[in-house]
Amino acid sequence: MAVVEKKIQMVDLVTQYEKIQGEIDAAVLGVVRSAAYINGPEVKAFKSELEAYLGVKHVIPCANGTDALQIAMMALGLKPGDEVITADFTYVATAEVIALLGLTPVLVDVYPDTFDINVEELEKAIGPKTKAIVPVHLFGQCADMERILAVAKKHGLFVIEDTAQAIGSNYTFSNGTVAKAGTMGDIGCTSFFPSKNLGCYGDGGAMYTNSDDLAAKMQMIANHGQSVQYYHDSIGVNSRLDSIQAAILRIKLRHLDSYAAERNNAASYYDKAFAGSSKLRTPKRVKHSDHVFHQYTLQLNGVDRQGLRDHLAGKGIPSMIYYPVPLHMQKAYLDPRYTEGMFPVTEQLCASVISLPMHSELEESTLEFITQSVLEYVNQ
Repeated sequence: MAVVEKKIQMVDLVTQYEKIQGEIDAAVLGVVRSAAYINGPEVKAFKSELEAYLGVKHVIPCANGTDALQIAMMALGLKPGDEVITADFTYVATAEVIALLGLTPVLVDVYPDTFDINVEELEKAIGPKTKAIVPVHLFGQCADMERILAVAKKHGLFVIEDTAQAIGSNYTFSNGTVAKAGTMGDIGCTSFFPSKNLGCYGDGGAMYTNSDDLAAKMQMIANHGQSVQYYHDSIGVNSRLDSIQAAILRIKLRHLDSYAAERNNAASYYDKAFAGSSKLRTPKRVKHSDHVFHQYTLQLNGVDRQGLRDHLAGKGIPSMIYYPVPLHMQKAYLDPRYTEGMFPVTEQLCASVISLPMHSELEESTLEFITQSVLEYVNQ
């Protein structure tokens, strides 16, 4: 078995930093020397550069990905009682902001092979109070946006893309048109949490849109509801990306595509190693989207998941469960409309998925050690 001397991380931010240390240190020191900590030149430059990278008209930076979702829903004018459809298999923030605004989250199941929202179930869930859909591009691959957008257009609904895990992913429409994740709906929302593919060294987020009107509304809401200082035209929040984080993100944006390529190399190694096992289901790649592998998530078949995790931990290999409890079974979101068994795919996924280390710094010897360790347990 391969020998690994370095501690294995789910995400190795230290090694990633060491490779770009000179660029990062100079950028951070530049902000400190300028003392332009809030809405300074680095924020404006990052906004412009991310717009160019995404091919979108407007990027509005904010404090974190959860704020991005909240501000997006506020800008769309959603009112208490309005229903917003999203996937049951996702991180809680997607539903959290719906509930915080007094909206009604409507949950639907996902596809068992892609983890993305089931479009047939989505359309069945649309009712007279439905106002928006929040597809989640989970683990780094786009949901089926062409069909989702068609459903939204048919029923007159807004689309807010949760692209916190898929920044940089490309979606290809049936006519050959290509668009970046987060730029296809009315608004795209992302997070720059440190472990994300494009992560800063603290909290950060952004919203994207091609609408001048929505951009102006989101910018105003994120700045206490003001477009002119001390004149507040709407209820707003205080949500901004600070200049140090923007400076870091400017550097890392230049490396984002190479990071995605390295993640794909690691994913391909995993795929090949696990291809012959009937007990391991590797992530499906779809034709309509490339994959940037925020996570590499296996489905286990007839394998004791906790036993596997304990086995890996004993060898110094971390693993994670994204996600152990469906949204409809979380205490905070219990609802008489939903009972155990209503979302069988999500419930099965929550019971069977396991995510392995995935980042741009994985060396072949480390991948060999991880895969051999997994197979050692699975094949016993």
